Amino acid sequence: QVRLVESGGGLVQAGGSLRLSCVSFGSIFSINAMDWYRQAPGKQRELVASITSGGSTNYTDSVKGRFTISRDNAAKNTVYLQMNSLKPEDTAVYYCNANINLNTYWGQGTQVTVSS
Repeated sequence: QVRLVESGGGLVQAGGSLRLSCVSFGSIFSINAMDWYRQAPGKQRELVASITSGGSTNYTDSVKGRFTISRDNAAKNTVYLQMNSLKPEDTAVYYCNANINLNTYWGQGTQVTVSS
């Protein structure tokens, strides 16, 4: 049984920073892309950032230059999202998504709230 566990969310003032973590547990034979999504109240879930097994990254335009996605180089089962210069519009539940053993898994989500 594979599961993803996120942590690091919280309440921060505009301009502040947070670092989200997502750890994969279980019988893992392969991990391909790992992504961060977010869903704000009343909005659709959107892809924020992604990173391939080779380390290539992509970001949605609204977070470019502010957010950085990375993976644990040793364990390969952990993905991070460093969020700087946070804005109120970044407020959302952030979800980790990963392609593990050729299946897609989601974490339970972690709340990020940015106050103005």
